Amino acid sequence: MARVSPGEFIRQVRVETGKVHWPSRKETVATAIMVMIMTLVLAFFFFGVDAFFSTIVRKLLSLLG
Repeated sequence: MARVSPGEFIRQVRVETGKVHWPSRKETVATAIMVMIMTLVLAFFFFGVDAFFSTIVRKLLSLLG
């Protein structure tokens, strides 16, 4: 790979940064809200699965005495 001067590197970075699609504030807020909702849904799901398996293990252990 050819070496590039620091000035050329900065110029290339600016050109590539100009090609990036930056999300609007509305898109960012909507995405953040969706992430929070999905995190809560998954937290409740895993809580339910954990409680279910915990109950099963307690029942099995109570059978042993």
